[in-house]
Amino acid sequence: MEEKEIKDELASIRGLMERSSKFISLSGLSGILAGVYALIGAWLAHHILYSFTPELSTFPTDNNEPVTGLFYGGTYRMLEWQLIFIAFAVLLLSVLTGIILSYRKAKRKGQPIWGKASQSLLFYMATPLVTGGLLIIIFILRGHYSVVAPASLIFYGLSLVGASNFTFTMVKYLGLLEIVLGLITACLPGYGLLFWAIGFGVLHIVYGSMMYFKYDR
Repeated sequence: MEEKEIKDELASIRGLMERSSKFISLSGLSGILAGVYALIGAWLAHHILYSFTPELSTFPTDNNEPVTGLFYGGTYRMLEWQLIFIAFAVLLLSVLTGIILSYRKAKRKGQPIWGKASQSLLFYMATPLVTGGLLIIIFILRGHYSVVAPASLIFYGLSLVGASNFTFTMVKYLGLLEIVLGLITACLPGYGLLFWAIGFGVLHIVYGSMMYFKYDR
């Protein structure tokens, strides 16, 4: 009996140490919804890109050669802003959903939403994300559109790998998959939107489902 009590006490101590050093209130459901948002955004982007009006026929590419037919009314600049709006809408909805659901989970588990673990998680996740976001904006302004999808996947994967030290280990494997997918996308630039949908949509839904059934229920 004494040995069992000692083991229970050690398990309780390990649990307390984990809760103090790791943010374990990350919501799996928020990952699922983020994936759904990304798939909807990818569908809208695909619809905009391939529903064009004939009065506009070309736009600049990385090698400055004109390509015919990827327009949806107005001007090319309007098309660009439509796609940027979709991307930021997906990001905003995903972040807000993650904050709300993680706050509810943290409250249910009695863990502070803004503690040392969550602050470290935010820092190590935000650093690669902000760096990658600024680099992608520079690429867009310089007309290098083919690198947007692979760069977003790679930098997002790097942010997950860094943040995984302060939350569930499963997050690290999701990050590694995002990095690999980004490298594949860089080799197949014509399929950027497809791989973007897989990385931010399908993988998020799979990861979120695993997190939900393992930790949220």
